[in-house]
Amino acid sequence: MIDELAQAESAVASCADASVWALAEHELIAALDATHRLQQRLSAAQVALVRELDGRGTAVAQGACSTTVWLRHRLRLDVAAARRLVGLAASLDVAPPAVRDAMASGAVSVEQARVIAEAVATVSAHAGVEVADKAVGVLVDWAEQFDPTLLRKLGSRILDHVAPEIADAAAAALGAEAARAARDRHVTVSERSGGRLRLRGTLDAETAALVRAAIDPLSAPCGPDDTRTAGQRRHDALAEVCRPALRTGDLPEHGGDAAQLVVTTDYDGLTRQLGAGALDIGSHLTPEAVRRLACDAAILPAVLGGAGQVLDVGRQRRLVTGPLRRALALRDRGCAFPGCDRPPRWCAAHHIRHWADGGPTSLDNSVLLCGHHHRHLHRAEWTVRLGGDGHPEFVPPAWLDPDRIPRRNHYHRWT
Repeated sequence: MIDELAQAESAVASCADASVWALAEHELIAALDATHRLQQRLSAAQVALVRELDGRGTAVAQGACSTTVWLRHRLRLDVAAARRLVGLAASLDVAPPAVRDAMASGAVSVEQARVIAEAVATVSAHAGVEVADKAVGVLVDWAEQFDPTLLRKLGSRILDHVAPEIADAAAAALGAEAARAARDRHVTVSERSGGRLRLRGTLDAETAALVRAAIDPLSAPCGPDDTRTAGQRRHDALAEVCRPALRTGDLPEHGGDAAQLVVTTDYDGLTRQLGAGALDIGSHLTPEAVRRLACDAAILPAVLGGAGQVLDVGRQRRLVTGPLRRALALRDRGCAFPGCDRPPRWCAAHHIRHWADGGPTSLDNSVLLCGHHHRHLHRAEWTVRLGGDGHPEFVPPAWLDPDRIPRRNHYHRWT
């Protein structure tokens, strides 16, 4: 096997240096199909090797805590790719020989083979081996036409095709799909540079519906001037969902404290709009972000010594909560920026005259703003003030309106 793989590697190496520009279009397509089949066959061989190594306990014998960790180090993979290999090996370990044969021949991809194996296992459990064998043939044929995602959807209804006489076929398939979703559910949080996080995961159907119900209404463009991509809008929607969750106080304690966002900054720098901030997880924020968070946050003054040690910590103050927050919600009824329909629970209390500039925490110095317009007001040339009737009005920049006529949000007056 090692000699044959070495020969295959040599052949592939010669192809890598080929002048593909000289090939005709039909030859390019044929070569692409051939590389895909070869890739699938190599993947099948690799999964078989991983399955055997995992079964022998090679990773643990060589000092690793798991086969996933061992593969990450041995093949220089990231954890997700190593875990995927081990998972594929486990799922195909119990697959019928016909599935493994189809994968080895290049007729199906490794991912398609995994989908087929899971669907066949469901059929075997509810309808017996004979019907499961029929399902293998149907699914392998379908694999020539459909990608793994669509094949999984079709596989969930395979009993309807190979055993329509089974009355509870749909219920069995749905139950198996729910069991798979419960088993596969996960969210991975990995740190990136600059304090950023990368979120990856798979949600079960119920959780997916909850997330979509929460973020879809917040992911819509804020108007014709909204230049954010769909992904950026979903990112901002997730942040807007988390902010009110932190404010409710219903989250469990973390490390003995209520769930909270902790930012450390220099007071003089904050008042001069120049101070950057540091999060308790080690990353840093811009001065603009620090001042924006300070609008609706509990400020906990701390006196630090020369070496940075805490000498004295003051009491929390100027948080817009309780009766003041309720009065603000009754007055503004939601985000006060013109044209915005965000409700109060999605809004932060913004100090018209910043607290860092000496502004008081009072109804006359506060206005409700959603996350998008809170950021916009902090970095744009709009200004906000209270009109003669005590309701907020926004003065646009001169480039938008040379007369700078104040504007108001009339949406909430009619809802």
